[in-house]
Amino acid sequence: MNPATTAFIRQRFTDYYKKTVLVAPPALEQREWGFVLFNPGATEMRMRRHVGFSGRDELFEYLKNLVPQHTYYSTAYYERPDAGTMAEKGWCGADLIFDLDADHIVRGPYDQMLARVKEETEKLLAMLLDEFGMDPKTIELVFSGGRGYHVHVRDLAFRGWGSAERRELIDYVCAIGIDPAAMLTGKKTQNPGWPNRYREALTGYLQWVGTMPEQEAMNHLTGMEGIGKDSALTFLKNREEILADIARNPSPGIIKTSRVLSVVIAQQEGEFKKRLLARAALADEPVTTDTKRLIRLPTSLHGGSGMRVQPLELRELHDFDPLTDAVIFGTRDVKVDCRIALKMPMLGSTYELQKGINTVPEAVAVFVCCRGMAEIA
Repeated sequence: MNPATTAFIRQRFTDYYKKTVLVAPPALEQREWGFVLFNPGATEMRMRRHVGFSGRDELFEYLKNLVPQHTYYSTAYYERPDAGTMAEKGWCGADLIFDLDADHIVRGPYDQMLARVKEETEKLLAMLLDEFGMDPKTIELVFSGGRGYHVHVRDLAFRGWGSAERRELIDYVCAIGIDPAAMLTGKKTQNPGWPNRYREALTGYLQWVGTMPEQEAMNHLTGMEGIGKDSALTFLKNREEILADIARNPSPGIIKTSRVLSVVIAQQEGEFKKRLLARAALADEPVTTDTKRLIRLPTSLHGGSGMRVQPLELRELHDFDPLTDAVIFGTRDVKVDCRIALKMPMLGSTYELQKGINTVPEAVAVFVCCRGMAEIA
């Protein structure tokens, strides 16, 4: 970002922070705060952190004067949040956090990435509410302003959890370390949970294999290490029987008696694994296990997009459109010099930008400049 572009973006951010009513997290005086400042020409991003505030007014005045590019606060609560080292802060617990970032899930056009990460967020919320019985009043949902969503759980029951307990929860959510024998034990029920999801994934896989021509199915199976031609033939002949067993009253014995099935479900990649992960919620594991994480402040601006870090009611997620609802800049014309040709959906329209000089709405100009795809002309 060159100096002229930095000045343009910083001025837009300045106007926003002067006029907007911001929100602060609970117990903000126990939080550590971190800020990335506008620094044109810098080769790397540096954070000013170990900052503490005594109240909302002090925080908001600081933001208006500093006008940061990015604003973060700790998910942890500390006795001395402004202490210079982590050891001196005095950890008192942390909110339970889930971060869903499209970059870790799918690649493609920005609007398609946002649509996919919303699906993952909806799956996560369903698990937290329906399977863990979490109180929706303790859950805060936030669009990150970039490529995903943050889910904050502020229930005292989880505040004292360490990394190990949080790891167990995120492993469940992400379908990590599932024991096939446990999934195939017991009668099928209507209760939500991994046994039903696992059986659905396995049933779908077996039905998919059954749609293939026999030679194609043989090639698919024998392409996995440990499956020979005879084993594959036997498996295909018994496929309907295996499906019936899973639907009727599955047991771990299915795995022991079918060499092919044991190989299929042990694969770390492939069709069955893809079907299994489609039923998981693909949250970012290190964020949940980190008990001292910094996370974006809701209602602040994301310096990599210029969009608002938007708090949401859980019921609002389904109809929420980040490219309209989290866009806070206007439609006045601004000239930008694009590095590449690109299409940018925003505010209900799709803008086709050519390499070189383009005139676009201010909101689009802010976005492409923040993303490093253009400079102010």
